Amino acid sequence: MLHRQMPRILACLCLTGLAALSPAQAQSVRPRISLSAVLDRDDSDSDGAVTATEFSGPKALFRRLDTNGDGKIDKADFADNDRTPSARKHRSIPGTRLVKDVVFGQGGDRDLKLHLVLPDPPADSPTPLIVWIHGGGWMGGNKEGGVGRLSRWVKEGFAGATIEYRLTGEAAFPAQIHDCKCAIRFLRAHADKYNLDPNRIAVAGSSAGGHLVALLGTSGGVKDLEGDGGWNDQRSDVQAVIDLYGPTDFQIFVTTPGYESHNRDQSPESRLLGGGIVTENPEGIRRVNPITYIDPKDPPFLIIHGSADRVVPANQSEALHAALKKSGVKSKLHIIDGAGHGGAGFGEPKIQEMQMQFLRDTLLKTQRADDTPADSDGADVDSPSKDR
Repeated sequence: MLHRQMPRILACLCLTGLAALSPAQAQSVRPRISLSAVLDRDDSDSDGAVTATEFSGPKALFRRLDTNGDGKIDKADFADNDRTPSARKHRSIPGTRLVKDVVFGQGGDRDLKLHLVLPDPPADSPTPLIVWIHGGGWMGGNKEGGVGRLSRWVKEGFAGATIEYRLTGEAAFPAQIHDCKCAIRFLRAHADKYNLDPNRIAVAGSSAGGHLVALLGTSGGVKDLEGDGGWNDQRSDVQAVIDLYGPTDFQIFVTTPGYESHNRDQSPESRLLGGGIVTENPEGIRRVNPITYIDPKDPPFLIIHGSADRVVPANQSEALHAALKKSGVKSKLHIIDGAGHGGAGFGEPKIQEMQMQFLRDTLLKTQRADDTPADSDGADVDSPSKDR
């Protein structure tokens, strides 16, 4: 077992050693740890960046690695390091095949791309699909971080896709959901080519990605949110949703004590709405809220949130779960005691297996139309220690 842990141990030793340097020394020495190692260890939401909340090393080390002082460690901080994700090639994990940068549609006046992670060798029959949508406050992140997460799921009998979407620096809402729905339509249109089952598609995402997958789950058939990026002869509905600490109701969010800064002009939520004070845009709040579109035909949801999340309050997931339950939609809410906005709690085997079992129950098992997937009953809420 020790030899399997050596890369992680060495990474931690390198990080600890760098933390012991003075600020001047740290700036003059190129870190011997690569960005990829930092991301592999601490990027819990797979958005290509590690925030101070996610970072498991010393606070002083985070400040030194965050060379541009933007509050996160990402490729911009390793611009002179040839081991950044932009310089290294993704490697397919045994049992999977990676198809990179497939153009799936148009966003504004540019191509939109996705990576596919497919079983290798291909399955004998069409494979259920999981689409990963990255986080980053709708203003950062990319599709790269989803490859590793999807590879683990693909080895369990699925196919995977990780997609890009327009960020708020390029376009405000509804551009983001337009692009996500376009990706779903593209994947249905090309199901035969990639041996996918167009009737078994799950979506999963964290933070801003959690918001977008929840919206995909509840807004199937809402024409205003489809967009015109391509493949409009196809459906964009999905059959299962894993929402990891995604925002939902901005009115509740930005008025929750301790989170009022999100109400300011140019906060991530403000930028998604096109700018301005968030609470002064009630129509925008209603439009971006997945709860707005809930109906009894929506797919099963698995919602996971940290009780100590300082970025998105847990009441966002609680409100979504309550609204789904009220409409008779199958939903499971699990609150991780003491967990923050991502971080180590979400990597626990129990939480990983919870997601895997949800996917098995919703996509892999043959069910009658009136069957209830295990762990997805509308009345099911997990506390840290028991179901209630």
